Amino acid sequence: MIIDAYNTAQNERGRSDYLTGVKPGEAPPPHTPFDPNRLFERMDAAGVDKAMVCSLAQRIENDFIIELSTKFPERLFGFGQVRPQDDDAIAEVERIADAGLPGLKLHPTLHGYFFSDHGLLDPVYRVCADRGLIVLVNALDDPFCHPLAIEEIAKGFPGVPTIIAHMGAVWNVPDAITVAERNANVYLDTSATLLSDVRRAYGRLGPEKILMGTEWPGHDFDLERMKIGKAITDDADRALVEGGNMARLLGIADA
Repeated sequence: MIIDAYNTAQNERGRSDYLTGVKPGEAPPPHTPFDPNRLFERMDAAGVDKAMVCSLAQRIENDFIIELSTKFPERLFGFGQVRPQDDDAIAEVERIADAGLPGLKLHPTLHGYFFSDHGLLDPVYRVCADRGLIVLVNALDDPFCHPLAIEEIAKGFPGVPTIIAHMGAVWNVPDAITVAERNANVYLDTSATLLSDVRRAYGRLGPEKILMGTEWPGHDFDLERMKIGKAITDDADRALVEGGNMARLLGIADA
C-alpha cells in the first residue's frame, strides 16, 4: 500500500494571493467547492492508495477535513490543526480525536509561536499522548520550528510520533536528521526536500524513519515517487518509505 503522509485540502481560499493565484489588486475568483476527484486523479496516476490531508494553515478548516476523511475513509485520513495559544486549543484537539482523525498538524511559522515553548506545546502533546495522536510539524527553514526546538518538546513525549515535515528544508536538514537519529519517536517527511536531502537522510537513518510526503497540490505524487525512487533504489526499503512506515504509525495491519 502506498500511503502519502502530507497533503493539503483547502476549501475556503478567501482573499489570499498565495491560494487564489490572482495578481495584486484583482478580485479573487468565485468560490468553488473543493473537488476531491482532482486529488484522486493525481493519486491514481501515481499509484498512491491513501493520503493524508490537512488545512494549509492560512485558514484552519477542521470540520472540512473531518468531512473529507469521513466521506472517503479508504483514500484519505485527516490531520486536524490548532493554534496552541488559543484558549480552546486543547478542547479542539480532543474534538479532533473524538472525530476519529489520527493526527494533528502544527504550523509555528504561520501561527506565530516557537516550538520550544513548553507552556504552549506540553499541554497539546499531553492530549496527543492520551489520545494516541500523531503530530506533524510544518518545519521549513526558519527559527520558529528549528529541529532542535521540536526535539525539546518531542523528547518529553516518547509515545507521540512526531513528524518533521520537509525535514526542516533547506538549511536545517542536517539537524533534522540528527534529531530523528537520536529520538525514536521522530520521523522525517520528504515533501519540499531535495533529492540530496532524501539521500542524506536514508544514508544516516536507513528507511525506517522516513515518510513519503508530497504536499499536493503544490507538488505531485508521481514526481515525489520519482525522487524517492532515485534516492532509495532498494525495493524493500522504498516500500517502507512509500507507505510501510506510515501504515505502522496509523495501525493499518494489512498494509
